[in-house]
Amino acid sequence: MNREWRTGSVELVDGYSLEGDLSDVLFAIEGGFVNIRVPGIDHTQIVSAPAVRAITCRSSPT
Repeated sequence: MNREWRTGSVELVDGYSLEGDLSDVLFAIEGGFVNIRVPGIDHTQIVSAPAVRAITCRSSPT
């Protein structure tokens, strides 16, 4: 399965956190999970849908 990566920002619900600044990330939604690639972090981080307050999508990368 190919993930459809998009650029944007992710805001998490209070009590949840990830490494790095989530204001400019790549993200892909798969089922009830969001895969997040943060610049400067070497691994993809994953959160479940209940941890996400908002996602702002700017565009699909080319």
